[in-house]
Amino acid sequence: MEKSAGRFVGRKVADESSTGGKREQRDTKRLQSILLGSLLPVLLVAVWEVLSRTGVFPAYQLPAPSTILSTIREMARDGSLYSHVGITTFRVFAGFIIGTLLAIVLGSIVGFYEKAEQIFDPMIQAFRSIPSLAWVPLFILWMGIGEPSKVTMIAVGVFFPVYLNVVSGIAGVDRKLIEVGKMYGLNTFQLIRRVILPASMPSFLTGLRSGLGLGWMFVVAAELMGASTGLGYLLVLGQNTLSPEIIIASIILFAIIGKLTDWILKIVEQRALHWQDGMVKS
Repeated sequence: MEKSAGRFVGRKVADESSTGGKREQRDTKRLQSILLGSLLPVLLVAVWEVLSRTGVFPAYQLPAPSTILSTIREMARDGSLYSHVGITTFRVFAGFIIGTLLAIVLGSIVGFYEKAEQIFDPMIQAFRSIPSLAWVPLFILWMGIGEPSKVTMIAVGVFFPVYLNVVSGIAGVDRKLIEVGKMYGLNTFQLIRRVILPASMPSFLTGLRSGLGLGWMFVVAAELMGASTGLGYLLVLGQNTLSPEIIIASIILFAIIGKLTDWILKIVEQRALHWQDGMVKS
């Protein structure tokens, strides 16, 4: 009895040690990834600062990073930064949710039914070719310059990449997997839940990341529609007041927030696809 208990305790200690070692390896790899990803931006900012301070880059065209940082700090001090970032983030996520839901519904119908693809897909592909700015006057005419037109504009941008990836993900499911599922007696709902959804999930999550990226691009066009707040409004304000530091500060804020939201989706993607045995990069 004592020997069995000793073996059990020893095995438990070994498992905990193995788990702790794997956790340390993941933390070390994550830290290394962050350091390597920060290397190039830090180097570029340092070179930019030096060239701006020495006059190679004129201040009226490309201010130094320290000047841009001071502009952001000043906006944070007077509170305007949080209102601009907050309203832009709200618009992007509202449009992202609406565009994604519509893309999932329509993409699933088109992916599952050939006649639906023949009916809807040609028109959707034609609409996909329309430039984003071409929608601006139409949405202003239909919905005015309030929030509905801006959110709709962003939803249009998000819709297309998510739709395409949903359709391609469903169409790319291996037919043999479906036949095996039918051999095991799975009904249509079970086939969708246990075979088609897991197989199409990688493509769908890629579409979400692409759609969110386009959402951040479309929000600039959306905030050209008479906005008085938002990062897109700051771009226009900087242009009208000949303030390049405000323009570049807005661009940097777009980059930072866009990267953070993509990073969150990437974490979701990694956890949702932990079962995949993918290629290990050298």
